[in-house]
Amino acid sequence: MKRTGVAVAALLLSGAALAQFQGQAPVAAQAPAVVVNQAVGEAEVRAAQQAWCQALLDIGNAYKQGGQGAAKALAEQVIDSAYGYQMGAVLFKPTLTVNPQTFRTTRAGALAYFVGGDPAFPKDTGFALKGWSQCQIANAAIFIAGDSATSMGKVHFTGKDGRVTSVDKTWTFVKDDAGKLRIVVHHSSLEYAGG
Repeated sequence: MKRTGVAVAALLLSGAALAQFQGQAPVAAQAPAVVVNQAVGEAEVRAAQQAWCQALLDIGNAYKQGGQGAAKALAEQVIDSAYGYQMGAVLFKPTLTVNPQTFRTTRAGALAYFVGGDPAFPKDTGFALKGWSQCQIANAAIFIAGDSATSMGKVHFTGKDGRVTSVDKTWTFVKDDAGKLRIVVHHSSLEYAGG
């Protein structure tokens, strides 16, 4: 019976404690376990939103300094970095699009929206090329669920004439395999004017 008690105690003890109980030298500590946590944090969402605003302004500045080619090159980098087109279709409904090209589920459609110049999208003049001087986020709410987050609210764009255009915007972000937030839903529309 005494041996059974010792066996149970040995099972309950581990590592250094078991070694000390048995009168042996403690076992060396192992490296910490790898923890994979794909949960999205609020700070990550806000940082991704601010990065989107800054990228929009940067594309406009690239256009002013280097023309269409410079703006397009930067816009390609931004789209590849911020959106999830490499994961599949992105559910992107930009602010200033019309039928039959309202929705931009492909990278080419998003690029045309931001910088224009694509004959396949003849009505696109380049939203990022409009000379915006400021872009400000005003979230109504952010809903975080595990490895995804959805935000809804206003984005206020200040034009070169100082006038502010406000849009209603919803983004959904998910983490890719590298743990980077990607936009997979982007819906934007002008505020309802009433009437």
